[in-house]
Amino acid sequence: MHRRTFLALSAGAAGAGILRNVHAADVHAAEPRALVRANVVIVGGGFAGSNCALVLRRLNPGIRVTLIDPDDRYVTCPMSNSVLAGWRDLKSISVPRHGLERAGVNYVRGRITSIDTQLRRAKLAGGGVLAYDRLVLAPGIRFLWDKPQGYDLAAAQSMPHAWQAGAQTEILAAQLRAMRNGGVFAISVPPGPMRCPPGPFERASLVAGYLQQNKPRSKVLIFDSNNRFPRQDAFTDAWNSLYPKMIEWIPVVEDGAVVRVAPAEKVLYTSRGAHRVDVANIIPPQAPGLLAAQVGLASDHGWCPIKPETFESLSVANVHVIGDACIADPMPKAASAAIAQARQCALAIVAALEGREPPVPVFESVCFSMLARGSALSIHGRFRLTEGVIQQIPTAEDAASPRSAQEAQNAEDWYKGIVSDAFGT
Repeated sequence: MHRRTFLALSAGAAGAGILRNVHAADVHAAEPRALVRANVVIVGGGFAGSNCALVLRRLNPGIRVTLIDPDDRYVTCPMSNSVLAGWRDLKSISVPRHGLERAGVNYVRGRITSIDTQLRRAKLAGGGVLAYDRLVLAPGIRFLWDKPQGYDLAAAQSMPHAWQAGAQTEILAAQLRAMRNGGVFAISVPPGPMRCPPGPFERASLVAGYLQQNKPRSKVLIFDSNNRFPRQDAFTDAWNSLYPKMIEWIPVVEDGAVVRVAPAEKVLYTSRGAHRVDVANIIPPQAPGLLAAQVGLASDHGWCPIKPETFESLSVANVHVIGDACIADPMPKAASAAIAQARQCALAIVAALEGREPPVPVFESVCFSMLARGSALSIHGRFRLTEGVIQQIPTAEDAASPRSAQEAQNAEDWYKGIVSDAFGT
């Protein structure tokens, strides 16, 4: 068996951009006693879904793994802010599906329209039906439109969110290039759980870096519907040093919540007034992909509750939810966390099919934020299951890591490694 498959991000190794093998005991426990003839269908081909497919194939090659996704390439949100800054192009963060197919995953380019959880059937747009023994949903996020008021799909063309990398990234990059010197680039941060919590603040940093070089009289405003954000002290120190007086963060207590937008006029409204800007990057509130809600996996507050030892839904049997859509607090909604969840889900599915108990999970994650060329910071986390609840393990790595050139190189190495391990490239 190819042991490199059994991945977990260690705080130290992840900081170096390296994915490590799990402990030998974990590998031994995962050894299949015999080939299992079963069908596992995975819906969603991002970091979580693709990695889960690869791990399943390598754990037990008797399992037929089918992954459904409408796009033949996945555009990664990690490093997409570097596209805005002009350091990368979109092609450099677009990953094909070839690695999955080489591993024996049956990739189907399509979209699931409905799921019969009683008969265990998933229906494809166009009429095809896939039978499954286990179903894994990795649907990512959807946006809650009209929050703020006036922000809908049409408005996103003039006030792009760029929170799903691809065409929106290109729109926002073009607006940044066209912005006048002395203009205002505004970012609106939503309340509640969101994909990549440090992302808006990395974006502010890299936009400021571009403006400093090309439009130095300009300013970045962050309208935040929250009162704090991850690594706030480290970001603030970096901004004061790298971009003095260019970035202003406005928390909710200082009227930072955008409640309405006027896209044609490029005006943002808060409870106390109107703010005309040159570029408006509106990140709306988020919820699980629509299919998760349609299948009945989402709770009243929007996200999908799961059993953290298996990631099986608490609402529907034989269906697992991984990645941004699931409730796995205090784990962040981030690529490395999604891979840790995918691995545990795959181990649990194979254990169930072989009549064994799943291994006890230990999850690890790391998020890197670029601040400038040659400067970055990171957030590490390690988590364990205690009495059925995911809890963060305090470690030395949880302490604030200084921004540094080494962290910038770590971020580049981590990105290459996580893409390779998630998509088999």
